Parts: sequence; C-alpha cells; structure tokens
Amino acid sequence: MIVVIQCTDSVGLVATISSVLATANYNIISMREHVDVEENMFFARIVVDASEDSKNVAQFLTKVLPPNAIVKINPLPEKKVVVLVTKEYHCLSDILVRNHFKTLGAEVQGVIGNHPDLKNISERFNIPFHFVSHENKSKENFEAEVISLVHAYNPDYLVLAKFMRILSPAFITEFMLKIINIHHSFLPAFIGASPYKQAYKRGVKIIGATAHFVTNDLDEGPIITQQIIPVNHSFSLADLVKIGKENETAALAKALHLVFEDRVMVYNNKTVVFD
Repeated sequence: MIVVIQCTDSVGLVATISSVLATANYNIISMREHVDVEENMFFARIVVDASEDSKNVAQFLTKVLPPNAIVKINPLPEKKVVVLVTKEYHCLSDILVRNHFKTLGAEVQGVIGNHPDLKNISERFNIPFHFVSHENKSKENFEAEVISLVHAYNPDYLVLAKFMRILSPAFITEFMLKIINIHHSFLPAFIGASPYKQAYKRGVKIIGATAHFVTNDLDEGPIITQQIIPVNHSFSLADLVKIGKENETAALAKALHLVFEDRVMVYNNKTVVFD
C-alpha cells in the first residue's frame, strides 16, 4: 500500500506521520520525502505493509497534519487509462505491448483516434478503438464526442500518444492533471511543422523527448520526465526521425511508470518525482 502526502512543512512532520502509521499497525517498508524550502512544502511517498482500513487512517492523518494537507492512500490498484492517438504508431504500440504482457502498471480501456489509421493495431490487442473524426465539425462538438467516450470508461488518466490536436481549456479542465502528453524536446526552439527537419538543418547535437501533464499553457505543463540522445553531423534526417521516435517511446514509458506507481506529485506547475 502507498501513502502519499503533500502539505506545508513543519517541525516533527515525519515523527507525526510515523506515529499515526504505527498506531494503525502499518509497517513502513520505505519512505521518500522532499522539502521545497522556498515554498515551505513537504512531500512524501511511503510504502507500507498493512491490512487495516486505509480510509480511517487517511482521515486521521488529515486531522493531525497542517490544514492544507493532501493525503492519498492507494492500495496499489491497477490504474485505468484511455489512449488518444492520431496516426503515429510508435508510442501506442509500445503501450499496447506492455498492456498485453501486464507490465504497463495500468489497464488500457480503449483507444480514441481522430483518424482511423491505428484501428488495426488496437484491435489486434483486443482493445476497443473509437474513430472520432474532427473534420467538418466544430472543436467543441469534436471534443464533446471524445469526452463522452472517455467518461464511459471512467479512466484515471488519459495518455496522448502522439495525439496531434490542441485541446481546449474546457477539455483540459475536465481532466485536470490527468492528461499525460509526449512531445519532442525541440519545443519551443523548433516550433510548427517538421521539427526534426528544422533540427537537422540547424545541426543539433542532442535530440530529446519530454513527457508532461497537460495544462492550458500549451506544452508548458508540469514535466514528468525528459530524455536526450547525443547525435552528430553524420546523422541523416531519417536517422533523427527514427531515433527521435524511439526516444519519445522510452520517455513516455518512463513517465507512465512513475505516474502509475504514484511517484509524481505536482505543485505550482512543477513536479516532485520519487523515481
């Protein structure tokens, strides 16, 4: 079982938390903590061995911790996710393989695409695919259809596996800090179309990928993880694209692992990651 705590820092917090857990007969297996000195915020992720009712412990912790405390006790359930896609397959295929072999740390409920291209690969893994075209309809109507499908699955998270549509503030608010995106780290240096081509022409020496939570500030949400790969003048444009996709796949997989294991905490558009 995992206990996640976020609150204002104060003297004796660790002792208070340990005492409450001991009283509830929770044996602490591991404890990771961090204090943001500038913000005076305390963060902790505690793994415990327990068989008692977690609801009562969460309520008691909330009473003895500072008033702004956020306490979550998670008995390691398998998270439910819905994946949104467009045409690129590399991130989706990795997610589906991990889901098939039970190594994703979550269960994929369905895939929603604004193009039908990835229907075949989804159905090969016996995952429902829903095609929702964005053509000849307003953004509002398109997103309403997607939201309706998502709510039918009641997922814990949405994963944008190269979903190439900018989401509206209304959509993001509906799933605030529940949407995980992956993009190349060239942004904002290489914005717009063909980022790898732009990077190739500039002779970049590293390429990267960033996984982050989606907020109303485009591509500026809290960062979960970033990865880079060194490159040099001998790499062709095709090489950069290939390596870039592999890097995006790996970065997203790492981010999902961290989130699904409750290792990521968000505060003021930043993350505390207990990896």
